[in-house]
Amino acid sequence: MQRKRIAIIGAGPSGMAALRAFKSAERGGTDVPDVVCYEKQDDWGGQWNFSWRTGTDRYGEPVHSSMYRNLWSNGPKEALEFAEYTFDQHFGRPISSYPPREVLWDYINGRAVESDVKDAVLFAHAVRRVEFDSESERFTVTVDDLRHKATITEVFDEVIVATGHFSFPNVPDFEGIGTFPGEVIHAHEFRGAERFAGQRLLLIGGSYSAEDIGIQSHKMGARQVTMSYRTQPQGFAWPDGVDEVPEVARFDGSVAHFVDGTSREFDAVVLCTGYLHHYPFLPHESRIDSPNNLYPDGLYRGVTWQKNPRLHYLGAQDQWFTFNMFDAQAWFVRDLILGRFALPDADERQAHIDEWKSAYAEVATDEAAVRFQADYIRDLIEQTDYPMFDLDEVVATFLAWKADKKVDILTYRDKAYPSVMTGTMATVHHTAWMDELDDSRERYLSTQLDADEASEPVS
Repeated sequence: MQRKRIAIIGAGPSGMAALRAFKSAERGGTDVPDVVCYEKQDDWGGQWNFSWRTGTDRYGEPVHSSMYRNLWSNGPKEALEFAEYTFDQHFGRPISSYPPREVLWDYINGRAVESDVKDAVLFAHAVRRVEFDSESERFTVTVDDLRHKATITEVFDEVIVATGHFSFPNVPDFEGIGTFPGEVIHAHEFRGAERFAGQRLLLIGGSYSAEDIGIQSHKMGARQVTMSYRTQPQGFAWPDGVDEVPEVARFDGSVAHFVDGTSREFDAVVLCTGYLHHYPFLPHESRIDSPNNLYPDGLYRGVTWQKNPRLHYLGAQDQWFTFNMFDAQAWFVRDLILGRFALPDADERQAHIDEWKSAYAEVATDEAAVRFQADYIRDLIEQTDYPMFDLDEVVATFLAWKADKKVDILTYRDKAYPSVMTGTMATVHHTAWMDELDDSRERYLSTQLDADEASEPVS
């Protein structure tokens, strides 16, 4: 009997989770399908594969990553830790709860390297079309090999879409914004806050991107940071030089007018207005068409396309949990493909979707949202051999993080939490986050003595 062939589209954290899941089954003695992963970037890591480029990459493809140079984790690493590859295992010693970008990339790369799955990834391969033939019940996948300028076509039994949904910016229009003489970019194009030193910066948006880019810009010397919200303010105790105002009504040159009748002059604008589900390689009937929420419509158990259960999505949800949720989803999809449990019929699947959508409709607070996603992950893990971990303790870590931010938005990254997986208490970074201007892995992993010596003036 011919082995199944599985296509994974994207080698970011979700695609890497799928590769790890199949490798785990293979190491356990299971005969697994042939797996091919297509990644349009030159390396894996998805958003965590930082590029200085914006707009288009070296091949003329839209730049995928929205990562910026001086990003530090804005949530505790203890909430995203892999259950079967811990921070202790990777670094060999405790580290702080809020690592910078390079350190988190090193962690996810380390697990993928340990999995020995890189030979399953075809880099610089952009998927152009995925077509399903209902007669043969197989997919034809058309891919451009960007390095060799060749188009290839392959046939697969099932497809896993792991491209994420934080790379195609939502760019609304504002009356008069074309008259603004300064820089206007989307958060997708933001690469570093130093560029706004001494400037009056307007961030349009009231969520995590606005919060983090705003505080980063304040840290790097912006003259004034103003965040414009549409529904409600974030409500933190902002430091002097940072504040929130209601929605923008219109622009008149460098002046922004707000719906409360106030106005201010700005030097630059960053649109922190979110992202759209965008799957141009899929036919419209196979694409998620949903706002960014915790339970997108059309997905059985949040992963399998109801209209065609041979098509699966990983990481399509809005996210409190990240890496370990992608694992839970990947292990479930893997076991479904391996036939370790039977797929219910369409009516049963729809009833399951409706049940979870009904539960999601009752979610009214951040705490309820975190618990909803924890319950979702628990439901997936209970059906696979992925190591169960204390999801309630992760919820507690999330809630403590939220409380720390309310106390002081500038110092919450200096807090430490214990690992849910190992119990190891995180260290406190040798330098307070507001004072730490070197985001490199080398600086971060240096000792206090090393850090002190590095900060001494040269005589």
